[in-house]
Amino acid sequence: MADTNTRKRRGGGRAGAAARRGAAVIDQMPWNPPINIDRPTEPLGPEGVEAIHDGAMRILEEIGIEFYNQEALEILREAGCIINGDNVRMGRDFVMEMVAKAPSTFTITPRNPNHTIEIGGKTMLFGNVSSPPNYWDMEIGKKVPGNREMCRNLLKLTQYFDCIHFAGGYPVEPVDLHASVRHLDVLYDKLTLTDKAMHAYSLGKERVEDVMEMVRIAGGLSHEEFEASPRMYTNINSTSPLKHDHPMIDGCLRLARRGQAIVVTPFTLAGAMAPVTMSGAVAQSLAEALCAIALFQYVRPGIPCVIGTFTSNVDMKSGAPAFGTPEYIRSTQMTGQMARFYGLPLRSSGVCAANVPDGQAVWETSNSLWAAVQSGTNMVYHAAGWLEGGLIASPEKFIMDCEILQQIQRYMQPEICATGPDEIALEAIRAVGNDGHFFGIQHTQDRYTTAFYQPFLSDWKNYEGWEVAGGIWTAERAHLMFKEIINSFEAPPMDEAIREELADFVARRKAEGGAPTDF
Repeated sequence: MADTNTRKRRGGGRAGAAARRGAAVIDQMPWNPPINIDRPTEPLGPEGVEAIHDGAMRILEEIGIEFYNQEALEILREAGCIINGDNVRMGRDFVMEMVAKAPSTFTITPRNPNHTIEIGGKTMLFGNVSSPPNYWDMEIGKKVPGNREMCRNLLKLTQYFDCIHFAGGYPVEPVDLHASVRHLDVLYDKLTLTDKAMHAYSLGKERVEDVMEMVRIAGGLSHEEFEASPRMYTNINSTSPLKHDHPMIDGCLRLARRGQAIVVTPFTLAGAMAPVTMSGAVAQSLAEALCAIALFQYVRPGIPCVIGTFTSNVDMKSGAPAFGTPEYIRSTQMTGQMARFYGLPLRSSGVCAANVPDGQAVWETSNSLWAAVQSGTNMVYHAAGWLEGGLIASPEKFIMDCEILQQIQRYMQPEICATGPDEIALEAIRAVGNDGHFFGIQHTQDRYTTAFYQPFLSDWKNYEGWEVAGGIWTAERAHLMFKEIINSFEAPPMDEAIREELADFVARRKAEGGAPTDF
């Protein structure tokens, strides 16, 4: 292994529009994670906040959460919690004391420091679709299992688009790779095709340890440098109702002890794994998340933690998950209000139940993304490319979603609502008077190229112009754009010695058998 203290280090290229990503297929907005300048929507009054908090605390005190991780049980026993078999009950004073240790903001620094992200405060960050087992694009025309090439292509989109700020889990599961070595190949692809913040699945100690080592190598870091501040993160889901499994807690404990960030996101579907009432579902979700965060803070006080919400409802006719619904919007807003109550950053998602990138996909995803805005979300998972309730990843949907993300980024720019003399434009109004127009005046000429959002995918021609241009529907335009981006993509630069060390690590771990598939 090369000496990580002396070898040449490279950050992986420049951020923003100047980043090396091939020919400029589109003229996109530069890397600039938006700052949410809106006041959050807060549907709960003070009594509602207290009622949901009290409900979550009573769940922890009176009902308890099952932890199927023996190490966690012993830690919580030492902390004074009541243990009965796998069931853990903990008092609200303990929970609140531990949660208060978590920072309200923190940073994650990937191999390209220009793509460092700050999590918390008013910053909004968008990540790619993660973990669907299936793939759909217009060329194939049907749902098919994911493979490595599809995964690599979606990773290229993750790198290409400046409105995507972190690389989540596998953008599609490459089921052609054996599960024992899949994490090695995909992390190699992620670290060489992108230079944005990395994610590790907490699915067995080998996977977590391997990913931490690969991220350390890719960053050219010593072990001490890696552990000094967050370089990556994991996201775990509780097993609702009221359970945490062994491998996810194990992975988080390993990451916590090495200073890496943790996102805890219960997946609570009202009417199925949680009460049919949204307040009850939110209270349960908070209980499931807070008990895990309390555990991690007890193990390493101050470890960065994010509380996540994935509370939606099921279709009571079929039992299928529904997303982007009015109930989803409100539950996200409610959880955002509670996250601020606990002083924790918030994660939510850009999700839909649609099966193809059609109108339903757009309105449900838009509802989800604007719920993220309204709730004060800091990390938006699955912000681009998600279909069929998370069972399909689609490049066309990815690109369509990035159009929405750019519009949100533009919406957040404070200059839109600036109120100086130039913006009030009294002299321009005086010059035009009562019977002129503003197209040709100097005030407009000085500003027309930057005054308004310019889409890269939307078509603003009238019907006749659109028809003359070929009458191409939105998803078709996105498909053509996808092909252009992939064909011209250039990976961000990486020092050759680091690339070789990553490849050697992957080869060695494969020879050792990778990771067990039974966790």
